[in-house]
Amino acid sequence: MRLAHIATLGIKELRSLMRDPMMLGLIIYAFTVAIYTAATAMPEVLNKAPIDVVDEDRSALSARITGAFYPPYFMPPAVTTLQEMDRRMDAGLTTFSLDIPPNFQRDVLAGRSPDLQLNVDATRMSQAFTGGGYVQAIVAGEVAAFVQRYRAATAVPVDLALRARFNPTLSKARFGAVIEVINNLTMLSIILTGAALIREREHGTIEHLLVMPVTPFEIMAAKIWAMALVVLGAAAFALIFIVQGLLGVPIQGSVALFLAGAAIHLFATTSMGIFLATMARSMPQFALLVIMVILPLEMLSGGMTPRESMPDLVRMVMLAAPTTHYVMLAQAILFRGAGFSVVWPQFIAIAGIGAALFGLALMRFRKSVGEIG
Repeated sequence: MRLAHIATLGIKELRSLMRDPMMLGLIIYAFTVAIYTAATAMPEVLNKAPIDVVDEDRSALSARITGAFYPPYFMPPAVTTLQEMDRRMDAGLTTFSLDIPPNFQRDVLAGRSPDLQLNVDATRMSQAFTGGGYVQAIVAGEVAAFVQRYRAATAVPVDLALRARFNPTLSKARFGAVIEVINNLTMLSIILTGAALIREREHGTIEHLLVMPVTPFEIMAAKIWAMALVVLGAAAFALIFIVQGLLGVPIQGSVALFLAGAAIHLFATTSMGIFLATMARSMPQFALLVIMVILPLEMLSGGMTPRESMPDLVRMVMLAAPTTHYVMLAQAILFRGAGFSVVWPQFIAIAGIGAALFGLALMRFRKSVGEIG
């Protein structure tokens, strides 16, 4: 009978979710547009940066330097004047402005080491941070080739043979897409489950459930399996059709094994959502609690920053978070093709943390139900 209660209440949760266009829109966005944007919005290298060149020298060397800036790193340079250079940068039309002074070629050939002025719009941080080095390297290479009358690679005594495993092209899309699936799976499971409980309280339907022959365990279990099923299905869709299909990111390991780990992880995070919802009295309070919890979970779990780069205290504390073990599990399966024999410790850790979170959430839920009754 209890299983029938849990199944019936879970179906009720699914029907309630289908009538909530705001939550449905959030789910669709999080597992489609957000994943595509995370994989493609910020390139890993300088890409099509706008640059202006003020050529006051009008020499063969200055023309050679101007012609060295081309896609994909830079847009074709716009040759302007000093007055136009300032106006264009003030208007946000360019990121870099290179001023080649008069008599530049003559001073280079005379060995006087003339200076070039490079103005950078530092408000475009992603381009400004790396672009200055690109410009310096390009100008230095062109000047050296012009002076020596030929272009040659520097011979080094030791040759480093680079083998990039698991991501041979060093593409950010492979990393960003998978990590976004992991982060959104965690975030949506907490939000949906907690919001379902808050919605029951705000609409007064929690009192209707209390007069029925159902227990707090059955109510909580129904919300967990229903919301976990929705998020798991959305994550599977995103992984197959967005990550593999649209973005063309190869998955090395078993998708079924990853989804099995995701199911256990959802047991932990949905329990966390119930726990947070019992501590909040309204949806705005719940949203603030979610922000305080989600940010550390995503930033310190090893998905965005390697755990080896973190302080020892942070690494030890984050071992109590299910996301830490889930990121290890997901990266091992999807990036390196690991099997269950490799990731079973993470499965056990997530299950243990999930059981503890479920117990705490159930205790808090029973207490909050008792206060309502």
